[in-house]
Amino acid sequence: MLRAGMLLAALFMVLSGFVTDAWALRGMLICVRTHPASQTPLQQSGSAAQSKPSGVQAAAPQVKPVKIEPQTTALLVLDLLKQSCNNERRPRCVATIPQVAKLIADARAHNVAVVYSITTSTKAEDILPPVAPKAGEPMVASNADKFVGTDLDKILKDKGIKTVIVTGTTAEGAVLYTASGA
Repeated sequence: MLRAGMLLAALFMVLSGFVTDAWALRGMLICVRTHPASQTPLQQSGSAAQSKPSGVQAAAPQVKPVKIEPQTTALLVLDLLKQSCNNERRPRCVATIPQVAKLIADARAHNVAVVYSITTSTKAEDILPPVAPKAGEPMVASNADKFVGTDLDKILKDKGIKTVIVTGTTAEGAVLYTASGA
C-alpha cells in the first residue's frame, strides 16, 4: 500500500480543528518521521500505541510547508454523509463543510485526483451536496479503513498516486485508519 500522506492528513486534521490533542498528533507524526516505507509502525516498534506519560504535556509539532505534486497526489474525502455530518450528531463537522468544499475545489483546480468514500450502508446520494463528487470521480464503500475490502489501493496505484491528503467526518475512525493504511 501507499506509505505517504499521513503527515498531510495530520496537518489537515489540526488545521481544521479535528485533532486538538497534541499527543495524538505527535504519535501520528512520529509514525511518519521514523518509519521507512518498507516497514509498518508495528514492524518497526513492536507496539501500535505510545503511552502518554502521566502529567506531561507535549508541545504541538512545528507545522512545516509541504510541496504537493498534483500528478502524484490524491485527496480522499471520507464519509461526509447526511446521516453523520449534521447538526444533531456532529455540528463541528457541519461547521467544517465550507473549508472542505474549498479544499476539494482547490484540489480540482490544481488537477489533484479526488476520491470519495461512503459507508457500506449508504449511497452516493447521501454525500452532502457542497462536497459531492463530480462525474467520473472514483468512490469506494467500506467501513473505517477504506483500503479494506475495496479497490482503493488499485485506484490510487493506477493513477500513480504516491501522496494522499485525507479528510472526513471521523478523524479518530475512517480518517485515522485510512491514513494509517496509506
